[in-house]
Amino acid sequence: ERGCRKIESSVETPHGVLHVTLHGTRTTRRPAILTFHDVGLDSKSCFSPLFKFDEMQEIVKNFTLIHIDAPGQEEGAAAYPEHLLFNIPLITLCLHAYAYDVGVINLYPSVSFRTVIGVGVGAGAYILARFALANPDAVEGLVLINIDTNARGWIDWAAQKLSSVTSSLTEQILCHLFSQEELSSSTELVQSHRERISKAPNLFNIELLWKTYNSRRDLSIDRNSSFKCPVMLVVGDHAPYEDAAVECNSKLDPTTTSFLKMADAGGLPQLTQPAKLTEAFKYFIQGMGYMASSCMTRLSRSRTTSLSSSYSMDGSRSRSRTLSQGSQGGQMPPSPSQTMEVSC
Repeated sequence: ERGCRKIESSVETPHGVLHVTLHGTRTTRRPAILTFHDVGLDSKSCFSPLFKFDEMQEIVKNFTLIHIDAPGQEEGAAAYPEHLLFNIPLITLCLHAYAYDVGVINLYPSVSFRTVIGVGVGAGAYILARFALANPDAVEGLVLINIDTNARGWIDWAAQKLSSVTSSLTEQILCHLFSQEELSSSTELVQSHRERISKAPNLFNIELLWKTYNSRRDLSIDRNSSFKCPVMLVVGDHAPYEDAAVECNSKLDPTTTSFLKMADAGGLPQLTQPAKLTEAFKYFIQGMGYMASSCMTRLSRSRTTSLSSSYSMDGSRSRSRTLSQGSQGGQMPPSPSQTMEVSC
């Protein structure tokens, strides 16, 4: 589109180097959409199918899109220097420096935004959650896929130690990314990622991110100490982090949180169910006050999907109802001041 282009660069911060891919350089008063990938993935393998999806283009053309790769995780990255520190607090500081100290405005003069809508998967969701807690004024919304806000317990730690002895790094990461059903069926998606990770030239860097994610600290969030922005939690049915996402939902403010559990989505719903996730993302953005005039997707207009929703009204009582998305184009989504628990 005219006025939009792709900029790919390595950005040096006082705490490390981030690989950044920016789409759309026009001035906008809307927040940028900032993504952060999971372990074993980079921004391309984690998000390209979602943001290149046809129905997503209506969103992409209206927002600046920024994909962040953790240090050393981008395709073709050199081995991370062994003498340098590598941990999640450091990565979060890199992200903070990118947003504030280095200054996105200084790097990309044609881009104008002051806040972001964060979209993270797995480790990326955890990192963006940390960033949002530390920088509440910088984040207008969060979409957290496969979030686990808890530190690993002793049982998980012991299981991970055993796994590191009996399984290769590739297989450990695949168990993190995919459901047991997907692994047992050895789906095409599992096979392609197994080959990609096992043959990755930066496997040493991937292992660094894997180890530091497994050493994460508890975010210690609850309804009295939580995010200051609307949050949409997303997890696939029977995904490895389904229970963790459900637990996270129970800790968050129900008046600003939406919870989306996706059937037949496996461990990576942004890859397996881009249509459903795009539709939910559009509703989330509309609830924040953006793209209010946008119609429903072709998917919604072409078929009827029943969404079972639970709403907390005025923080005192709740009621349930079913939203039927059929031929009634242009329906407005639930506002961020309502909790939506959806199984689709």
